[in-house]
Amino acid sequence: MTAPTTAPAEAQHTNAHVDPAAQVFATGFVPVQTRSERPHSFEPADFGAPSGREVNWKHTPVARLTSLFAVAGENDGVSYDFGSAEQYVSDPLAAGTAPRGDFFRPEDIVSAVAWQGSPQATHIRIPSEVEVAEPLLVTITGHGAERRADAHIVIEAMPHSSATVVLQHTGSAQYAQNVEIIARDGSKLTVISLQQWQDDAVHMASHQARVDADATLKHFVFTFGGGVVRVNPNIELAGTGSEGYLNGLSYADAGQHFESQVFLHHKGAHTTGDVLYKGALQGAGAHSVWIGDVLIGPDATGTDSYEANRNLVLTEGARADSIPNLEIQTGDIQGAGHASATGRFDDEQLFYLQARGITEEEARRLVVLGFLTDIVQRLGIPALEAELLAAIEAELAAVTA
Repeated sequence: MTAPTTAPAEAQHTNAHVDPAAQVFATGFVPVQTRSERPHSFEPADFGAPSGREVNWKHTPVARLTSLFAVAGENDGVSYDFGSAEQYVSDPLAAGTAPRGDFFRPEDIVSAVAWQGSPQATHIRIPSEVEVAEPLLVTITGHGAERRADAHIVIEAMPHSSATVVLQHTGSAQYAQNVEIIARDGSKLTVISLQQWQDDAVHMASHQARVDADATLKHFVFTFGGGVVRVNPNIELAGTGSEGYLNGLSYADAGQHFESQVFLHHKGAHTTGDVLYKGALQGAGAHSVWIGDVLIGPDATGTDSYEANRNLVLTEGARADSIPNLEIQTGDIQGAGHASATGRFDDEQLFYLQARGITEEEARRLVVLGFLTDIVQRLGIPALEAELLAAIEAELAAVTA
């Protein structure tokens, strides 16, 4: 990784016109404009501690994350229960042992810390031609807000296999996590990251995936608990005919910061991508951040891609930041688009429901459920859908209590 040169000092006042962009360009320093241009390194020192002014940190409460800027000492902040997934856990992977690192490249200090702090990566491998009917639940339990942990998890679906892997986070910890996902030719893989932390937990995660020819990856991020939770999915549709569906749902309460920076890279031809994230916020200081980047590369002919983010602000004092970006490097595509919307309750919807004898409280509940439920229903797993709907109901009960 090459560090940028220092930006020029502020120019002295003169009557002449000064072009700041020209000054910056003249020094050789060009700010990172797109997700694909971000530097990568396996060494945390190459990044340095973020100041909060960097493009990928300016919406994040950096001061609450300083414990994650160095490798964990004891690395005992969380424990893992693999349950039925145990039979698919292979030998751990040291750095340099494939498939660890086949695709993953840390793009910030926390993902580099998680790489260095994980001498042995957990490897969940679905064998070729195997179809796993029931979801494989991996429960990750934190043992205290003062405890630290680093992790690198590799989830690999071999050719023409099919499985769903659920990473469920509970308890409290300061947790730096990498999840490396490889969906090989013709496989169908679903990965679900469920954050149900206690309110003092800090969780920073980098999910990076490669989807090979004719493979499909469905990726879900559900965040209901934690003090600061940032899960950043980076999905590369590498193979011809590959498909990627990225969905997220968050419900932030007072003082909570939930964030996802999504990157969907269409690299192969005739790829299909769809991104939909939704969030609800309530309470003073509740903050959600969604940054969505879609890159359609020069060889991604025939691509069909769309990304959207919707946010519903339920009370005063809550804030949602939503930034969609789209970069297209070929004109031979089927379609591409993006959308973002943040708003409060639709008064017409509330009036319509109340005019039919429904109380205001129940009307608000129905509007929120209608807004969020479609993300849950995309899972196709009835037991987990019921659990998530119950979590939404509990959040709604808290705002009306």
